[in-house]
Amino acid sequence: MSRTIIGVMGPGENATPTECDRAYELGWRIARSGWVLLTGGRNRGVMEAASQGAQSGNGLTIGILPGRDRQGISAAVDLAIVTDMGNARNNINILSSHVIIACGMGLGTASEVALALKSQTPTILLSDRRSRHFFTDLAGDRLMFAVSPEEAIAKTRAAIARLAQAK
Repeated sequence: MSRTIIGVMGPGENATPTECDRAYELGWRIARSGWVLLTGGRNRGVMEAASQGAQSGNGLTIGILPGRDRQGISAAVDLAIVTDMGNARNNINILSSHVIIACGMGLGTASEVALALKSQTPTILLSDRRSRHFFTDLAGDRLMFAVSPEEAIAKTRAAIARLAQAK
């Protein structure tokens, strides 16, 4: 039986404390929902916080690493996928996830949101007003918004139900 994979994307080095707190809670809620967490796998920012949260909820974590080795990997990643693809690994993040939650925004996260929208992967923004306006202009109603991790998980649950009905 296939497990549901939820990708949490967000800034690494430039993540704010609020974004990291939200990412930790997202990871914990994803784990407690019985889903698998997928991140960029590094020991920085949103990736690290979400993975730590999922581990604290006894969940399974996957990290899609940009380099050719495990350097800089989060200790909270259970399964590391080494790609040697740099930012091109963002496409793997998106295509491997059933739903994407963007927690905060940076250039890498913006590319992941754009890839998710292009691939019709359900996408939820848990980020600032500027990001919401920018992506709404591009994506219209294909994008969902949340103001809290709890709301993001509720919208994730609804998106998964819609995906199941479409099968």
